Amino acid sequence: MAITLIDEAVRAGARQSRACVTIGLSCRTLRRWRSAPTLQDQRKGAPRKPCPHALTPQEKAAIVAACNSHEHQSLPPSQIVSRLADQGVYLASESSFYRVLREYGQGHRRGRAHPPRSVSRPQAWVAHAPLQVWSWDITFLPTTVRGQFYRLYLVLDVYSRMIVGWEVHVDERAEHAATLITKACMRHGVRREQLVLHADNGSPMKGATMLATLQRLGIMPSFSRPSVSDDNPYSEALFRTLKYTPAYPSKPFASLEDARRWVLRFVTWYNTEHRHSAIKFVTPAQRHYGQEPLLLQARQHVYEAARQAMPQRWKGRPTRDWRPAAQVWLNPEKEHMHTPKKLENVA
Repeated sequence: MAITLIDEAVRAGARQSRACVTIGLSCRTLRRWRSAPTLQDQRKGAPRKPCPHALTPQEKAAIVAACNSHEHQSLPPSQIVSRLADQGVYLASESSFYRVLREYGQGHRRGRAHPPRSVSRPQAWVAHAPLQVWSWDITFLPTTVRGQFYRLYLVLDVYSRMIVGWEVHVDERAEHAATLITKACMRHGVRREQLVLHADNGSPMKGATMLATLQRLGIMPSFSRPSVSDDNPYSEALFRTLKYTPAYPSKPFASLEDARRWVLRFVTWYNTEHRHSAIKFVTPAQRHYGQEPLLLQARQHVYEAARQAMPQRWKGRPTRDWRPAAQVWLNPEKEHMHTPKKLENVA
């Protein structure tokens, strides 16, 4: 209508610029409208024709019901879609899950979770398979006595994210750490000159007994930089998962035995049930023991079948990438991204 009115005014002898000003447009807008393939309003919030392949109210209700089910009520959509794929079920993409939850007012952070923050990284290491790079640290577990804590020692395989060793003690000593690392190496058959062990600069990590044990086992030690407060990201992320899991006790541990029993249950769940976001939502045990490729291939078949059933939802785009995660970096510096210190060069 605006273009028609301006054309009539120009044919009547008016200047195009004056006609545009009168109707509240600019000449540039008029030129853009004339060259546009369609005059449909493209502004955000403008009325749109209903999309033929949009999610129906019934499909949205199914997504919300799946997220609020007892099995998934404490999990984010990134965890839910992979678990549904393992069951042969496809409801929608992960982004659609988040969009529907926001539409229903459920797209908020859960529990005590805070937005992620960037952390500084120490020296770079790269792992291409399990039993190449381990990370370990100590965290506190509260007791019933104010000011006293149990110490949880946890050793993590950086490549598979599997907990390969843990112990709970009443104090921090290099002797406890040395015993833990020795047991873990024996349990997993670690050979000499095979492993890098990363830790921070605490006294148990750099104690004489611990360093002598690493030298005896042929393990290359790696330490965080003293000037950085959080330089052990994989262990810190593991501790965050441990303390923010819904099963974490709301009350302090009454005894050392209670703490050890709870940690045993957590380690079993984490290694065998928890789908880790950094390894394509497979469990650490599945990746550690080589079960990952077949599982992800089955998920790919589920998504391909869903795409063939409703191809217009993908609009020619490929399905979600379920290929196994490749090599894993331990805190790479920017200058080491293309020329990392290889594991075989330091063994």
